Amino acid sequence: MALAVLSVAYPFAPVGPDAVGGAEQVLSALDEALVRHGHRSLVIACEGSKPAGELVPLPVPAGPIDEAVRHQVWAELGRLIAAVAAREHVDLVHLHGIDFHAYLPERVPTLATLHLPLDWYPDWIFQRRPNLWLHCVSQAQHRTAPAGAALLPPIENGVPRKLFETRQRKRGHALVLSRICPEKGIHLALEASRVADVPLLIGGKVFPYEAHERYFRDEVTPLLDTRRRFLGPLGFNRKRRLLASARCVVIPSLVAETSSLTAMEALACGTPVVAFANGALPEVVENGRTGFIVKDVSEMAKAIAAASTLDPAVCRAAARERFSPERMERRYLDLYAKLADAAPTRRGSKGASVPGASDVSGLGLKPGQEPPIRPSSR
Repeated sequence: MALAVLSVAYPFAPVGPDAVGGAEQVLSALDEALVRHGHRSLVIACEGSKPAGELVPLPVPAGPIDEAVRHQVWAELGRLIAAVAAREHVDLVHLHGIDFHAYLPERVPTLATLHLPLDWYPDWIFQRRPNLWLHCVSQAQHRTAPAGAALLPPIENGVPRKLFETRQRKRGHALVLSRICPEKGIHLALEASRVADVPLLIGGKVFPYEAHERYFRDEVTPLLDTRRRFLGPLGFNRKRRLLASARCVVIPSLVAETSSLTAMEALACGTPVVAFANGALPEVVENGRTGFIVKDVSEMAKAIAAASTLDPAVCRAAARERFSPERMERRYLDLYAKLADAAPTRRGSKGASVPGASDVSGLGLKPGQEPPIRPSSR
């Protein structure tokens, strides 16, 4: 049975083939899978997004993202969700933003993927509510749930198929792919690359938050030079070439990584990973086999130097076995069908139970003027 799924992105980051953030990449992969399998995919995302399905564009004010802008965008996003759900047949809404609690829809069956550390979300979302289901993206993240939290089993991320096919001659540089913000520890990778005397390339985006821009200006820029370069946001094809040609990918995150899609992508390209032991990273990286788990900058520098001793074929094989896109797509599509069937408010369903599901209704937002829906120009 064909489904109609409304995916809702984090409002300040575009989705599509060249999406930067992990949550945006997962949404883009699921959007493409829905279309490929004959379902209808509607995507609410900021203007400039290029989904495979039908884009419902969300206007976002230019300039810094402050509290006033966030509340303005949340109100508009809630209005768009309500308007689309009122006008279109929608089997399921799938929310991906960390701020999803600010624009929960009414009555429509809703799945929220918790892409970020669970203590970054408000406590009340973990209580059982009608029509809302929550899940994590790794076992490590799932284990941090508060007592009594109603969560579905986690669904691990998968990586794009093209990454497994990418072959490049190794060029000796280390690579960081990340949002540029304090918790990602970019300055530590820069320090480690200097100690190791290895070139470092940094791909990523500085979002217009005051704290992120200050961090880039004060702690990252002073450490850049001819051998340590900031490249800005990378499109998919350039990213995969740099991933495959790197001696290693460095993940200096200072917070608990819930999955680390970057690490998975690196391994799929045959590139080992050097990372701190935060969150799910020790589950993704096999220490001494597909990378190195380190404790500090000194160990990170030694691991960067030693990364060329690890076998790219072993990294690629491990990724193919553990992070296949087919497995992720199949689990999500099966879950979409079960949740759409279980919801008592849709299709006259009898409300079949979904093991481990939490019932959650939303914070109602009244529909206003109907938004445009247009196919993307992918």
